[in-house]
Amino acid sequence: MEIETISKLEKEALKKSRTDFTRIGFALFFMIGVLTYTFLSNGGISNNMFLAVAALIGAYMAMNIGANDVANNVGPAVGSKAMTMAMAIVVAAIFEASGALIAGGEVVKTIKKGIIDIAAFGGNPDPFIWAMMAALLAAALWLNFATAMKAPVSTTHSIVGGVMGAGIAAAGFSIVSWGTMAKIAASWVISPVLGGVIAALFLFAIKKTIVFKEDKIKAAKQYVPLYVAIMSWAFITYLVLKGLKKIWPQVVEFINYFPLISLEVTKKPSFLTALIIGAIVGTVVYFVLKMKLAKQQGIKNSKEAVNILFTIPLIFAAALLSFAHGANDVANAIGPLAAINDAVINGGISTKASIPLWVMGVGAFGIALGLALYGPKLIKTVGSEITELDQIRAFSIAMAASITVIIASQLGLPVSSTHIAIGGVFGVGFLREWLKLTETTTTIEEDKELIQDEKHTLNKYKSELKKLTAKEEKEENDYKKIVELYAKIAQEEKLIKSAKKHIKRVQKVEYVKRDAIKKIIAAWLVTVPAAAVLAAMLFFTIRGIML
Repeated sequence: MEIETISKLEKEALKKSRTDFTRIGFALFFMIGVLTYTFLSNGGISNNMFLAVAALIGAYMAMNIGANDVANNVGPAVGSKAMTMAMAIVVAAIFEASGALIAGGEVVKTIKKGIIDIAAFGGNPDPFIWAMMAALLAAALWLNFATAMKAPVSTTHSIVGGVMGAGIAAAGFSIVSWGTMAKIAASWVISPVLGGVIAALFLFAIKKTIVFKEDKIKAAKQYVPLYVAIMSWAFITYLVLKGLKKIWPQVVEFINYFPLISLEVTKKPSFLTALIIGAIVGTVVYFVLKMKLAKQQGIKNSKEAVNILFTIPLIFAAALLSFAHGANDVANAIGPLAAINDAVINGGISTKASIPLWVMGVGAFGIALGLALYGPKLIKTVGSEITELDQIRAFSIAMAASITVIIASQLGLPVSSTHIAIGGVFGVGFLREWLKLTETTTTIEEDKELIQDEKHTLNKYKSELKKLTAKEEKEENDYKKIVELYAKIAQEEKLIKSAKKHIKRVQKVEYVKRDAIKKIIAAWLVTVPAAAVLAAMLFFTIRGIML
């Protein structure tokens, strides 16, 4: 028996090691391919090798983004069983890459969010290139470590920390815009709180209007189209604002081909324009879905049947989130690579740099590959290892992700999509705990009243026992009574103990795993300083090698 167990363990270990080697092989093949292509296609440029190595690091960074950051877009859908893991990876990979290549920014600020002053480099491109390379590698290494620890962290904050640390190492603390850094630190609180509150509010609204109703199907046919329409409005608005900036002039020109429509061609969409487009799409979705649900017959009057109605909207939400993430975040992630490319080719430093198609391709395909190879670990964490999710809860989290970004961007608040999504997961989990506690409050009060009554009876039995045991001359009936009282006292003590245990069990209901919260919050807090320290060390190492 023991030999069979050992044999099975050995087979499992070999299978796992083969899988790990295969993953590493694909990752190395992609990175070496990027290195070779960059080196050969820029052969006539000085510092060509530097650019090739930077491209390799950029490919490594992109894969780490795919492994860590993208989990937030599809994790809730997978955890709720709306999508399988394989389906989620395919959908996210396609839409992430599409978002990056189709709608990714043409121009990116080389210094993320203006956190350091490039004038401090004195126009010398070499230390600037070293700093950007150190920042990129530090952010990638930190993301790799966080993924291994199953902690979803912010890609943006990783890059910010890397750029800050490398900048300080290159030119001192005065190079940093500390006001900007304070805003970024504020997002550690703003993002998860906003995401959690909005997700909890939507979940509570769905429960009140549908789940808690006696006729759930009648309520679902009335309210599901409304909730999905709101989701459509939010996502289209979010997508227009965040995902279509690059191709907005072409979109407007296409729309103007239709009769009776005449939009002003602008560089990027205004908030009002995005709202109107979102409202039009949301209205169409509302009426189409309402007609479709009205025709459906034979739906069971259960929560499970209501959950199924949210499955298709969740799949669309995961796809749209992935597209917008690819369009908006990939450029930020490969910003340092674009900065290095610009500095190497032009021999100088500029505040903005165009992103060549090959750089965008590194980001797009690197994210897709990283997601396919290493994404499942974080997808499981976000989808099932923080709190249990169903389609309704996952839908509420997706709603929170889009609406929070819209609100925050218009108020000028710095937010992180990672923190919003995880905050949404926390929000629905804590709402479940609160609702459960509210339901059981009556039971707790009844248990407390029972304990008081039993204690009163117990004291009466003990007092009677005390009198009998103190009696000097006892009759046969007295001894019988003493035995009976001991039995009654034991029974009362057992009832009191049982009631107290029940109260503790009810009060201890936890739908959010506290260990997961502690680990994730700790990772968020140390992301910027950890990436900064690592980047500073890498900068000094690179400078030491080059000088």
